[in-house]
Amino acid sequence: MFQIVASGGWLMLPIILCSIAVIAISVERYWTLNPEKIAPKHQLGQVWAWLQNNELDTERLKELRRSSQLGRILAAGLSNSRHGRDVMRDSIEEAASQVVHELERFLGALGTIAAIAPLLGLLGTVIGMIKVFTSLNLHGAGNAVVLAGGISEALITTAAGLTVAIPAMIAHRFYVRRVDSLVVTMEQEAVKLVDALHNERRVDLKSA
Repeated sequence: MFQIVASGGWLMLPIILCSIAVIAISVERYWTLNPEKIAPKHQLGQVWAWLQNNELDTERLKELRRSSQLGRILAAGLSNSRHGRDVMRDSIEEAASQVVHELERFLGALGTIAAIAPLLGLLGTVIGMIKVFTSLNLHGAGNAVVLAGGISEALITTAAGLTVAIPAMIAHRFYVRRVDSLVVTMEQEAVKLVDALHNERRVDLKSA
């Protein structure tokens, strides 16, 4: 295995680093982008129960804000619910933009790796072929060792670049789709809260 990597030349180093980054980001995002942690299904119902029982105070609001990303969005809206529907929606949108930014963390890097890994492999191919043609120019076709080394470097780096890029692209698309799904879910929950509050009554938060 080491001989194969060494045959690929110095460009194998950035390709290997890219592969490590893909694995690390994929594992971290899989752990972080857990729908049950980000947008628990029961959370809006719990908030509404607090409102119905007049139990929503500043401590409950802090608890809600710490519980999940959806909780942060709902808490931002509830904090400004007494100022009217438009203010409440603006507060929710501002909190949601921060949450979405956090959810998309590292996805740009994953997409970049998916784009540059094949280019690194292609660069290795070009360098390997340059070595082949340089050897042919200097020594003719008789130096099989140098020719084999150049061709090996060209093929190995290309294969390694594609091996990194394909999983990176799959992971990037998967997590982008998951973020989009989570955003839609949180948006729906926030809209339900706004509609419920301002179709029936406004909320006055009790101080602790």
